[in-house]
Amino acid sequence: MDTATLREFSARFATAEEIDNWDKHVTANPNGGNMLQSDAYAAVKDGNGWLVRRLVIETQEYSSYNLLLEKKFPVMGRLWYLIKGPDVLDIADIQPALTAVAALARETKMNVFTIKIEPDIIESDQATAQLKAAGLVKAPNIQSNDSTAVLDISAPANEVLRSISSRARNAVRRAEREGCEVVQEEAGQQTYKKLYALMQNTVNAKGAMPLRSYDYYSKFWEEFCSRGQGHFFFIHEDGAPSVGAFVINYGSKATYKDGGSTQNRKQYGDSHLAQWAAIQRMQELGCVEYDFCGTPPAARIKDKTHPLYGMGLFKTSFTKTVTDFVGCYDLVLGPVRHKLWLKGAERIFRRLETMRTGGQFY
Repeated sequence: MDTATLREFSARFATAEEIDNWDKHVTANPNGGNMLQSDAYAAVKDGNGWLVRRLVIETQEYSSYNLLLEKKFPVMGRLWYLIKGPDVLDIADIQPALTAVAALARETKMNVFTIKIEPDIIESDQATAQLKAAGLVKAPNIQSNDSTAVLDISAPANEVLRSISSRARNAVRRAEREGCEVVQEEAGQQTYKKLYALMQNTVNAKGAMPLRSYDYYSKFWEEFCSRGQGHFFFIHEDGAPSVGAFVINYGSKATYKDGGSTQNRKQYGDSHLAQWAAIQRMQELGCVEYDFCGTPPAARIKDKTHPLYGMGLFKTSFTKTVTDFVGCYDLVLGPVRHKLWLKGAERIFRRLETMRTGGQFY
């Protein structure tokens, strides 16, 4: 878009009617929203270290519905975190949209010192230059899927199967031939405990990602499942669960959010088959893309020292391309306080929160 014709935006908090129909509004965003902006995720985060606000950013052409997570700190004031947002039509809309959000922060006298954003905009030199020109400062990435593998599942299943690598396709076919079976299981504590145990097993063996508490996952799964957006897939070996996956359908997007497995399994291709079963179920639910949710960045996909190397290898057997998003940027509203934040305040508050709650900060 020509910078001379920047759209004008306004920002406000959502009405009661909009909150009641939140998912309908978010999935109608320019990029179809994101499951981390959903009503279910709002319920997970609200009171779990964050105050959740629902933000509507509007211009003549469209409205964008975004979750805004807020933390309040002594001396510092408030931090606003636009998780996976703002969802805008064009990167040129970021600056005017944030100008409107900053104006809202001022009008409501919220004493916000920084607005943290992480729009689903694909990283490029041009994108980085535009975000910097908009006065944004690069910050460390927070979400695990700022680099990810996304598979187009809009074609019929047999075509999608043909589109994946021969290694993955052979693994799926062999697992099927050898009688490996994928079972979808109902939501509930028994299912949650089963998947959590498999996730613990994987983390203990590979140590790739820190695991949040069982209570956090149980709440997360429950919120998505109660809205018909969460699905569990399991494979058993010798009568015990050996592979498990939790997949979310949100609008036209599917996300492989959580998974785990036992080590040294005998069934070849079982984890590929679990994903293939999930992909077909997501197609039935109207999804056209499948996000494997987290890989090393494209530049490090072959780097064996990267903690996500093994995961990346598995996920890119379904889709070769790694999508790198721009990640986190800060819009600084209080320069002195933002400097304090970077110089150690964030580190201190994160440590205090972990000591107090045992949970993760973001």
